[in-house]
Amino acid sequence: MKRKSPGKGIVWVATMALLTSALTGCTFGFASDPDDPNEVVEEVPIDTSVDTFSYDTTLSGTSITLLNSKAEIQVALEAMSAAYEEKSGVHVEVMPVTDGDSPYTKVVSLYNSGNPPTLSILDTTDVIALAREKAADLSEEPWIAEAEGYLTYVDGKVYSFPLCIEGRGIIYNKKVIEDTLGREFDPSVIKTQADFKALLDELAAAGMERPISMAKEDWSLGAHQLQYIYETYDGTSEGAQEAIEAIKDGTIDLESYDRMSQFVSAFDILKAYNVAGKDPLGADYDEMAIDLADGKTAFWFNGNWAWPNIEEAGAKAEDAYGFLPYFMNNDETDFVNQKIQASPSKQVMLDGQFASKEQQAAAKEFLNWIVYSEIGQQMLVKRCNIIPPFQNNPYEPADPLSRDIYEKVHAGAAFNASAIVPNDHWAVLGAAMQKYLADRSDRAELIETINAYWDEQARLGKGE
Repeated sequence: MKRKSPGKGIVWVATMALLTSALTGCTFGFASDPDDPNEVVEEVPIDTSVDTFSYDTTLSGTSITLLNSKAEIQVALEAMSAAYEEKSGVHVEVMPVTDGDSPYTKVVSLYNSGNPPTLSILDTTDVIALAREKAADLSEEPWIAEAEGYLTYVDGKVYSFPLCIEGRGIIYNKKVIEDTLGREFDPSVIKTQADFKALLDELAAAGMERPISMAKEDWSLGAHQLQYIYETYDGTSEGAQEAIEAIKDGTIDLESYDRMSQFVSAFDILKAYNVAGKDPLGADYDEMAIDLADGKTAFWFNGNWAWPNIEEAGAKAEDAYGFLPYFMNNDETDFVNQKIQASPSKQVMLDGQFASKEQQAAAKEFLNWIVYSEIGQQMLVKRCNIIPPFQNNPYEPADPLSRDIYEKVHAGAAFNASAIVPNDHWAVLGAAMQKYLADRSDRAELIETINAYWDEQARLGKGE
């Protein structure tokens, strides 16, 4: 089925430098490698009988490198690059970012050593920070027309290829809920924070005392959760930036800011029903996935990138998993209670400093191959399990989490926002969130810490 045209898109204009992303598609989410080389994986077949893509034969023999910061697709990318090489004669070496390392720091170190990758999969704001100095202009590439609404602009130019759409919210296991309650579960009837709390109480009364899996990692708490206070300002990236600037200059007082209090109230509910509540900072990420798949819990706040962990824990692609919004209040008409967050998270940047003309040409062809080749289109979705941002890609993701986001994006049930924050945000404020999660601070201290962080950023911005 041909994809419908995307809804209102994001257009980011770079206004700050040396920033890292909101970590929507987080690299740090894997306590174990889902691409275990010893594991036997049943691969979805790729039809290679039709390939109308036109290859530039003069590029055969060229070698390029691709830095991959999306760990869960390392094996799939290697298969994709091998398929492209078989057709084009161009070798693409896929270089993984070590689990836990910062992609931004890695690529900067490679530039400093004079040996950067030809292509780099980075978070959006990493591209914004590097584009002017390091990246090649991709504004005239053919795939621009296919990615309307999902392009990142820096000074009016496009310096990156949008690789995927990713989203986050409260993951639910439908069968577990139904088995526990003894009745059908319709996620659409849960419309407010009160509705969600009532469902949790009902599950607890039916024997599932603590239905929530709650990751304790600082990136999950400080980026994926806390950044709702910016991204839900009006549901756009521009609005998120407006909120951040207003917090920095004092126009928004976090103590009275409704999104701040709403977020903490929502977080308190997750915290109260956390299966690891007795030792929240001892929670194991992989165990969270196992608990959800096995039915010890029914919900896990996370994103569609968590599917490999859930699948590894025993879930099947045909199982009924999906997303609930991060319910922040009891207003049914508020978009935060109607939609989940979904946006283009990972971008591919082409080196414009060190790559030769042949390498740049080969890299551009590889990106166009992903968009326009029948083989590339299939592998992006079927092997990488990616939600494609390109209108011409006819394939839909197979795993239930990505499929749910895909459907929500096209039904207008997702808001397209991603906050641009400094590179230490998730670590500094993630630590503050961990402290609050463990009941080692109260709401007032948490807000004071967030205020102090942004006060410091404001001072740094003024050169003080």
